[in-house]
Order: sequence, then structure tokens, then C-alpha cells
Amino acid sequence: MENFIELKNVTFSAQKRFIVRDFSHQFEEGKTTALVGPSGSGKSTVLKLSAGVLVPTIGEVCFRNKDVFSMTRKENLAFRREASMVFQDSALWANQSLYQILELPLRIHFTEMSMAEIDNRIKEVLSEVGYKRDLDIRPSQLSMGEQKLIAFARAIICWPRILFLDEWTESLDESAAKRLISLVQRHQQEEKTVMVVCHNFHIVRNIADYVIMIVGGKLHRQFTREELETDKDLVRHIEEGIAG
Repeated sequence: MENFIELKNVTFSAQKRFIVRDFSHQFEEGKTTALVGPSGSGKSTVLKLSAGVLVPTIGEVCFRNKDVFSMTRKENLAFRREASMVFQDSALWANQSLYQILELPLRIHFTEMSMAEIDNRIKEVLSEVGYKRDLDIRPSQLSMGEQKLIAFARAIICWPRILFLDEWTESLDESAAKRLISLVQRHQQEEKTVMVVCHNFHIVRNIADYVIMIVGGKLHRQFTREELETDKDLVRHIEEGIAG
């Protein structure tokens, strides 16, 4: 049986400090998994490892049974086209205009697209996320919330099958947050795979098929949506873990 995204005994350290320790998990295709836990527990690092953004110190990160970091250039490009990430700090290129930031993924992954098609796709995603300002400006001229909208637009512009979302509603007002949550729910309806790091347990309960609690860089426990809906003590345990 083909596994989808799998972390095999993954350890990640930085500056002589272990952030993730011996982490193993198989993420199910077409489902939404939320990574929760106390601040500094390694949630974002696990997300970035799963997305192939960070290289593990020890262990393997596999996509469809293939080690991401042993892929050929063609295989890796196909994975990058299929998977996309929204970083907690948005990670927009400071020396590029917003248009250039959104244009680049299309130029890389859809080399046959005309300028008119690129323009139309950019307009589509901006309408979806609700961004209405000029595109000739740079990220430094945006609020943190606006930067998050552009980061989300960039993440969905290539029609990805997998979304990695790190606190993707942070810094947004309630209306903008609801809009992005509804876009994630649309991806769920299309049976796309979503992995999120989120401190807002109300959001987690509404979108997650599975919840993984990470403590001290290790997988502590996993829960299902059904367990969250029926076990109040479990919900309280998770809420306390998120706040810890």
C-alpha cells in the first residue's frame, strides 16, 4: 500500500538543540490534520519537515514512498507543484513586488501559460482571498494581515493538492479569517490534503479530521474528529495543552 506523506524516525536539531525527536507518523491523503501543542513544542518544525522545507537531521520524509530529499529534480518539481505552504511570518520576498511574488510560481510550474492567463489567475486568487490593493507595491508596504492574504494567495495559485498552513489566520480580522477558513473548507470538499498548525481550538474543531498533539518535539497523542465531538474531558486536555 502506498503511503502519502510519512515521517520516519525524524529528528531535527538546530544550534545544538533538539527541536523534534524521533517523530514518526503517516498523514492520510484527502484528510485535514491539525498539529497542536504548547508554544515551542516543535509544531511548526514538524509542519516544515513534512512540507520538505526543512531537511531532517536524522530520518526520512517521504511522499508516496519516495524520500523527498532523494528525489530527482523532475520529481521534486512535481512535488513542489502539488504541495504549497503558508508560513507563519508569510515569508514574502522583500525585493519583489506583489505581482512578481504571485507570478513566479506560475512561471515555474506552468511554463506554457500566457501573460493573459497569468493575469487572470492572479486576479482569481486575489478575489478569493479578498485582497483589493495595488500589486506594484512590496510586502513592507502591507499590514501583517495583508501579507498573510498574499501568502495564502501564493499558496493556492498553482491549484495545489496539499496545503501546509502555519497559523494562516493569525493577524487577520474576523472577516478575513472567515474567508480563508472557508477557502480551506472548499479544499476539503475537493478531497485535498491539509495540514495546519493552529492555536485557535475553535478552528481546529471545525476543520480537523485528526488532531496530533506534540509535546517536547515528540508525538504525544492523536485524536479523531469523532473523539473531539464526544469527549469533553479530551477537549479540555487539548485546550490546556495548546495554552501551555
